[in-house]
Amino acid sequence: MGNVTPQLDSPAIELVGVHKRYGNRVAVVNLTLTVPRGEIFAFLGPNGAGKTTTIKMIAGLLRPHAGTVRVCGGEMNMNGAPVKARMSYVPDQPYLYDKLTGREFLDFVSQMYDLAPARRDAALADLAAPLGMNEFLDRLTETYSHGLKQKVVLAAALMHNPEVLVIDEPMVGLDPRTARAVKNLFRQRTRDGMTVFMSTHTLEVAEAIADRIGIFNLGQLVALGTLDELRALASREHSLEDIFLRLTEMSDETVA
Repeated sequence: MGNVTPQLDSPAIELVGVHKRYGNRVAVVNLTLTVPRGEIFAFLGPNGAGKTTTIKMIAGLLRPHAGTVRVCGGEMNMNGAPVKARMSYVPDQPYLYDKLTGREFLDFVSQMYDLAPARRDAALADLAAPLGMNEFLDRLTETYSHGLKQKVVLAAALMHNPEVLVIDEPMVGLDPRTARAVKNLFRQRTRDGMTVFMSTHTLEVAEAIADRIGIFNLGQLVALGTLDELRALASREHSLEDIFLRLTEMSDETVA
């Protein structure tokens, strides 16, 4: 069923005519979107717009009722394991195993990705310091705050150096120092070719680091472009918050 062999010259993420519904409620309507390699793409929208549904389809956790989802050139379908091995997905709620330490959890993840111990240790050394994890990695994760859990799942997602990182609300629970470290990690990794697809309500984060921004509302992509292009579209020279509110208002009026 479809092409499951990733192609090196393909876009990082490609959605063509994607449609998803839950019973009679349509969550995503005929979504077509291409995200090139090496881009930080911010996916914005109000609650209930269909962002998490879209993210889960990209990650292979949901299947569209129509259309095609490709990641690194491979179709995300029932045989999508080769594609999933080349990406990472971080949900908005970090899930860890309570009776493992952070270090044991990361070791478990490294084994799932078949990382050699030397590569695992090098990856962890590169991530532990900027994310401020050294002080708590050997404690059971059941003692962690939301922010500490978020640090560990971010490290787990990046350890195998994925080609695509799909992440829902990356900065929730992080202190300002760690949030800045995460922004720097995203910039560094995308310079090396990784693609970041992030959904966020933190508009300042999107404004600060995104190469392009997509605004989603009522299951549809209502605006797409750089910050300057969105300013022109909204006829505003103000903050991303102003632009976001204006464009979502416009799309609400169109539907009404």
